[in-house]
Amino acid sequence: MVAQAGNTGPDIRSDCFVQLETTTRGGLRTEIDSKVHTLYGKDILSLLEAGMRFFGLKNARLWLEDQGALPFVIMARLEAAVKQCVETEKEFLPEMLPANRYASSRERFRFSRLYLPGNTPKMMLNAGIHRPDGIILDLEDSVAPGKKEEARLLVRNALRAVDFYGAERMVRINQWPAGKEDLACVVPYNLHMILLPKCESAIQVRELDEAVEKLTRQKGGGKDIFLMPIIESASGVEMAYEIATASPRVVAMAIGLEDYTADIGVMRTAAGDESLYARTRLVNACKAARIQPIDSVFSDVADTAGLKESIRISRSLGFEGMGCIHPLQIGMIREGFTPQNEEIEKAKKIVLAFDKASAKGLGVVALGTKMIDPPVVKRALRVIELATGMGVLSKKWRTEGNEK
Repeated sequence: MVAQAGNTGPDIRSDCFVQLETTTRGGLRTEIDSKVHTLYGKDILSLLEAGMRFFGLKNARLWLEDQGALPFVIMARLEAAVKQCVETEKEFLPEMLPANRYASSRERFRFSRLYLPGNTPKMMLNAGIHRPDGIILDLEDSVAPGKKEEARLLVRNALRAVDFYGAERMVRINQWPAGKEDLACVVPYNLHMILLPKCESAIQVRELDEAVEKLTRQKGGGKDIFLMPIIESASGVEMAYEIATASPRVVAMAIGLEDYTADIGVMRTAAGDESLYARTRLVNACKAARIQPIDSVFSDVADTAGLKESIRISRSLGFEGMGCIHPLQIGMIREGFTPQNEEIEKAKKIVLAFDKASAKGLGVVALGTKMIDPPVVKRALRVIELATGMGVLSKKWRTEGNEK
């Protein structure tokens, strides 16, 4: 039997192409064509031979065309080819990177999340240096149907071997229930969050929750794996609150406007009037459920003015973050969701007035001649929380202000 895995062609970088043929005799024979053969040829050969022995192959011919793939990529491609030839539950895993042994939390800021195709290793390697709040390894729309299994193995290895520089490690699985097949390759391996695309019911969320719980008991994994359903249809919008409250694991909910506008039969526009109802309904559901509402991606990377306006509108509607399709969008999104100086100063005055009233046992808060009601105080406290969390305001601002 002959099996192939990986990618080949003039534009391929940091990846490889593997062709494996199982034979009845002749032992293990390996050929390598690598752009780094002089420096790493022996290491690559040793890795391939170790992998074939690990899976119990005794007679096989292996051909590797390498375009600078790192070991975790080569391991994933080899395993994908092997599993087309033989039935095995073994996993050829890279070492867990110590730098990635950090946890996430429910209240973590999720202003920017960067989508990366799950079968394209070159985009994974340095994504963390751009400092997004989250990195999404995508197994859904960006992966061709015939490459799903290869992508699962590559994403699994990336979760173990790629430095994410503190970003929340996310995986977008396939639409439920097909996404159930993705879980075994991601849940036990350094994962923080699962994105559930095209979610339309609370039942889907609960089934995903149960599957994650079962896998963590069987194979281990993170203590806290959170869920972010993505609403992408009219039906999903109408079920937003039920979805948001379907599981304690749900900490955020996003909207996908490309699929939503297609579902209701309209064109997506820059103004976004056609999706206003859906977006405000989702925000309201999230706020009622006490989770984070996350806006859709802005698809025109070159239109920075359009992105800036989209961020302004998004924040004004109550969203607490957006998706990114390019690293260039990360900085603008983080800046757009960061409270500005005027907003921070106003919030500080309100919070200090609240502190003063509370110290005196007063039930009424006043700022100058104006009475401040509880919702205003709550908004001010949220601004302070955002500003301190993003490092634009010292956590000791109360005492520092008094010292001055």
